[in-house]
Amino acid sequence: MSRLPRHGNRDGCAPVASERECPNLIQMIVHLIDGTYELFRHFYGLRRFHKTDPPFGAVSGVLSTVVKMIEDGATHIGVATDHIIESFRNELWSEYKTGAGIDRVLLAQFHPLEDALDAMGVVVWPMVEYEADDALAAAAHLGAKSKRVEKVCIWTPDKDLAQCVVGDRVVQIDRRKNEIRDEAAIVAKFGVAPKFIPDYLALVGDSADGFPGLKGLGPRTAATLINRHGHIEDFPDETLSATNRELALLFKDLATLRTDIPLFKNVNELRWNGAAARFPALAKKIDSPRLAERVAKLRPESAS
Repeated sequence: MSRLPRHGNRDGCAPVASERECPNLIQMIVHLIDGTYELFRHFYGLRRFHKTDPPFGAVSGVLSTVVKMIEDGATHIGVATDHIIESFRNELWSEYKTGAGIDRVLLAQFHPLEDALDAMGVVVWPMVEYEADDALAAAAHLGAKSKRVEKVCIWTPDKDLAQCVVGDRVVQIDRRKNEIRDEAAIVAKFGVAPKFIPDYLALVGDSADGFPGLKGLGPRTAATLINRHGHIEDFPDETLSATNRELALLFKDLATLRTDIPLFKNVNELRWNGAAARFPALAKKIDSPRLAERVAKLRPESAS
């Protein structure tokens, strides 16, 4: 495992021209943040220290986290959120996760977070048909296609995002454990390469997403089968019963993140260029005027 990286470019240079105009520009680091996960993290973190829930406490916490990243040198940031909890996967599997059971105070902060991020000048992708994890996967795919991107950092511990890791160029960052997971770390953790994570989750299940996997198949057996035969589609007929094969392929479809969502055309669209004029009023509304002061001190051109 590696330590967390600094957020900015290697030498702090500003990538202000297009890739075609200046192909030899110093490369950038792209930061992709799971806004839904961060909202949950801050909400329940605050509950440990407060007798009542601040109406926008989790929103303020997420914004503070993003501001700290910018203060530390992050220049290109995208945040994915679940605008609604359900997605196309609920039509494929009736027991797939929904918003049922989410605390109402937390649920009420989903849309305000999106508005606040937009006001702060941060690119935000509120997902409806797809999930936030799909947006992170698509953004990582698009970012990695640019020769100007040195590294893509996906800030979430969710195991399904492990499928997006590529070598040490597209990495997953677990803020809770202070770990960077490159391809070698994914193999060490799950026993399979990133490209097999959907197969792995299909076999062992993902309780967070609401599908059980195949009964009697644990992580070690699943990894052994995958390393021996490859993708589920390539398993010999005798490996799984017809019913289990059908279920496994369905679960794999659920676990496979969609990377063809057209979130942006140029990676420079993720560059932070400062907050909107309405941000100070919004920061005051969520009882965090200090955020506006911190943002006002930042100069986008010096962190680009």
